[in-house]
This record gives sequence, C-alpha cells and structure tokens, in this order.
Amino acid sequence: MEVTHLSDIRFSSLKLSAPLMQGITDSGYEFCTPIQGDTLPLLLGGNDVAGQAKTGTGKTIAFLVAVMNRLLTVPASEHRRPNQPRVLIMAPTRELAIQIHKDATALNSHTGLMLGLAYGGANYESQRNALTEGIDILIGTPGRIIDFFKQKVFDLKAIQAMVLDEADRMFDLGFISDVRFLLRRMPHPEQRLNMLFSATMSHRVTELAYEHMNNPQVVKIESDSITADNVEQSVYYTANDEKIPLLLGLLKKLLPERSIIFVNTKRAAEQVWGYLEGNGYKSGLLSGDIPQNKRQRLLGEFQQGELPILVATDVAARGLHIPAISHVFNFDLPQSAEDYVHRIGRTARAGASGVAISFACEDYSFHLPEVEEYIGAKLNAQAVSTDLLLTPLPPVRVERQAPKPHHKGSHKDGPQNRSNNRASPRQKPRPAGPKQS
Repeated sequence: MEVTHLSDIRFSSLKLSAPLMQGITDSGYEFCTPIQGDTLPLLLGGNDVAGQAKTGTGKTIAFLVAVMNRLLTVPASEHRRPNQPRVLIMAPTRELAIQIHKDATALNSHTGLMLGLAYGGANYESQRNALTEGIDILIGTPGRIIDFFKQKVFDLKAIQAMVLDEADRMFDLGFISDVRFLLRRMPHPEQRLNMLFSATMSHRVTELAYEHMNNPQVVKIESDSITADNVEQSVYYTANDEKIPLLLGLLKKLLPERSIIFVNTKRAAEQVWGYLEGNGYKSGLLSGDIPQNKRQRLLGEFQQGELPILVATDVAARGLHIPAISHVFNFDLPQSAEDYVHRIGRTARAGASGVAISFACEDYSFHLPEVEEYIGAKLNAQAVSTDLLLTPLPPVRVERQAPKPHHKGSHKDGPQNRSNNRASPRQKPRPAGPKQS
C-alpha cells in the first residue's frame, strides 16, 4: 500500500490483545488509515462512534479490530448460551457481508473467536446450523438475520457490541425498519459498544445514531472533494444509439486491465454483456437476480483477473474490495448522486489512482447537474469523435431457465427482493470475434 493514504499511528501503539495484534500483523497492516487512527482510540476506550469516510479508506478493519478486541478483553456473561452471539454486524448487501466476513476471518486467525455469516440466496441450512451450534460474531444482512431471529434460532440478549455498516444504504434499500427491530431487542445502548459507519452522513443517519447509540462521537474524515482525489473523471454526451459503439471504442483505445461497467437496469446489463461477448470481450454479468453461488464465482474470477470486465447494476456499487480496478464506466448515469460516488469508489482504492467515465445520454443526462452539484465539481467533458464509434458485431443473447422452486424461509434480502428468486441466465457460447488487445 502507498504511504500517502495512511496516518502515522501504528496498530502496535493501540494496546490491542496479543492474538488480535498477531492477526493484524499477518494481514499486512502496520499503520492505521485516518478513519482507523481517529476512531480506534475512541472505541478501545469504550466510546460509541459514528464514523464517516470515503469508500475504500479502511472502515471495515476499524470496526472489526474494535469488536474483536472488545470480546477478547471483556468476558461474556457466565449465563450466556451458545446460540447468543456477542456481536452483531449488519450490512446492506450480501456482497458486503461476505467481504466483512472475509476480512474478519483474516484478523481472527489467532483469536479463537467463532464467526457466523447470514445472508439470503444461499446456504440456508448451513447458516442456521452455525447459529445453533454457537458463534461469537454474527455478520449478515437484515432480512436473513430477522428470518433466523423470528424462528428463535438465536437471540440478541448477550450482545456486547453492534455495528451498522453503510447506514445510508440501509435507508436506500428500505432496511431501516428491520434494523430498528433488531436494535430494540438488544441490551440497552449503554450496555454495549455501538458503531455506525458510512461513506455519507445524512440527517436521517445521524438521527438513527443518536436514537440507538450511547452519545456517539461523530468522526468525519474530511477532504476537499467528496470523490477520491486520485480518480480522473470525465463525461461523454452521447445519443442512445451511440453508447455501445462508444463503449467498444473506449475499451479498444484505453485497454483497461480491470473494469466495472455500471448500468441502471438488469435489461441494460444483459444488453451490454451481450455486445461485449459478441465483440470478443470476456465479461461477467452481475445483477440482483443472479443466484448467490454464481455471484461469488463471478466475483472470484473477476478478482483473480480471469474476467477483465464486470457488467453490473448497483448491487455491486458498494462493499466490493477488489484490488486494481483501473476503470469504472457509468454506461448509464446513476439516478442518485450518492450512487455516483459509490460507483466510482470501486476504483482508486487504498491510495491507488483510477479512471471514471460516464455517458450522459438522452435518457439519463438530466441527472448530471445533481451529480456535479453533489461532488462540487464539473466533470471533464470529452468529445465523441468518429474514430471512437466502432460498428459492433451482433450481440450474444442471454437464455433464461425456468424458475426454480422457492425454498421455504430462504427469501432474498430486502423487502423489494423477497418474492423474486428466479434462476440466473445461461450464457450461450460466444461467436468468433476480434479478441481484446
């Protein structure tokens, strides 16, 4: 990691539990990022924290270190049962929950704490069995957590620490009533350590913090700009029928090593994926109705470089800690300025640099003023020259399977997804086409 995005505070100076410190060292962390350096002394001193910092600045490690140290230094009640977790960490999306669990597993290599993961779409029985057998830290999404809670698989009476990650996204996805339901079934805020982390701190998020936390200390890592300073941002004003030719032209010109192409709808995702595959660009398709096992396989291939391009709806806009994403393309300009910030936050992580290119088309260009006002800057307008408009070969079509039976109790996360459990599309073999340079 580059030194420029780190503080001068060493983890070794924070008087952490020895087993936890060994996990931190093994994971390659020596210096804290600014959000870690500002929040950890407060949290280790027993103070609640509401933290705001840009995506990719280390919020996850901050709260994981805090809760693990809490469990290793403050014993559980002697009356605690195995099915009573000591920590609950809530995330808005499955991908973010899985990433938090992955980071926690690395830090936990020497502590002996038991980790559990609960999210919709997969592994229902194995998740349930893990909770029944007993865990210390439960990480998951509100929908699946409430599912198990109402079945009395576990209860929240022994909670010693609570984390709410990406709180603003919880509001956006309609999870806040579920979150409040769970918070009200924990011990009183004064009897637990509480953390709320988010990339943006709106009035409603602040209100939630003061309602369910014990006089939280607000920590904001300020910057001259809302977006990362090392992201090169630009916009192309384009007609709808020029978007695919322009995208192909930019891919040929820029030769991005690893990129995410964001769209606003599943239909657009399938269209873009089809043209990429039909024109020789190996890519993955990630949208809300892709089964969880396939999502994880695609993300694994993308992380390992086997897929150089990922076409995604906003399901992938947050919580994906994928290194070396060189380019983000907003094929569809997002309908929310905050979503723009989170999308382009997939690149330029941990001190690296990146490129974010947006298309302001006939359908979505009217969202551009809101984006520019929110980030406090004008995007650099680029000309759509004829040499950038490539004539595309025909797209590969997406073939759908018949719906699979719905597993009782295994609804997907979020009120908007609980009745939608269709199988993922099968992909036909790609026709021959020019290979990506």
